Amino acid sequence: MSTSFAECSARERVARLLDHASFEEWLPPSARVMSPHLAQLGVPSAFDDGVVIGHGRLDGHAVFIAAQEGEFMGGGVGEVHGAKLVGLMQRALRDRPAAVLLLAESGGVRLHEANAGLIAVSEVMRALLDVRAAGIPVIVLIGGANGCFGGMGIVARCADWVVMSDNARLAMSGPEVIEASHGVEEFDSRDRALVWRTTGGKHRFLSGDCDVLVIDDVQAFRAAAIDAVAHANPLTLDGLEREHALLAARLRDAPEGADAVALWRQFGIRDAARVPDLDAAEVRALVAN
Repeated sequence: MSTSFAECSARERVARLLDHASFEEWLPPSARVMSPHLAQLGVPSAFDDGVVIGHGRLDGHAVFIAAQEGEFMGGGVGEVHGAKLVGLMQRALRDRPAAVLLLAESGGVRLHEANAGLIAVSEVMRALLDVRAAGIPVIVLIGGANGCFGGMGIVARCADWVVMSDNARLAMSGPEVIEASHGVEEFDSRDRALVWRTTGGKHRFLSGDCDVLVIDDVQAFRAAAIDAVAHANPLTLDGLEREHALLAARLRDAPEGADAVALWRQFGIRDAARVPDLDAAEVRALVAN
């Protein structure tokens, strides 16, 4: 029987993703390591500040893992939330697990913590790249209802390997942010079909921003994570230069004013208009062919 990744809490995802009873949490709710800012603003706090960190085993391999809780402030990153992620990465440099897994679900930086949150995200990026440079793969799994946006969207693309479900979302700016900044004519955040064509897992997979596309099922994510531990992209200068060339070509050649369907046609996808109706296996087949 399948279990929806999107409908699980952060701790449920960790427990179901890792080998049975292998997870040990660091700084659990009982430690009450909480944001120092939210109470001052009269905002409810969480005893874990919305992120679960610890270590366990994945198919027998020792791994470090972090999971953001989308039910707390949309997975927003604040000072303590970010510090827990940084601490996990720094400990990985010392203990050298087989991989670091990040189950990302976040709307970005908490506006309540402003600069503290922005600094926290920048420190997470630096720590993640240090882990990659040390030869330890960082694997990001995205499948929560809140998607992965803002600073965490950048963090995700700093990783070695990205796994997304076909109903997940990944972007720098969220739909509401784009609409508020540039108007509904630029991007209508209420147009769900437009939102998923532009930021959804299918588009990210076809455009190369996501390495593996899976269905919304915890075991599908587990299988993809196990495979990623063995096949994640190492951090090399050649790899970075290829990615920069890909992005430059995409920016140069993108049809003016085009949405995702036009881009899919440009990628050589036949019957591009059918992509939103295809399941994950059918979308993967488009690239394989």
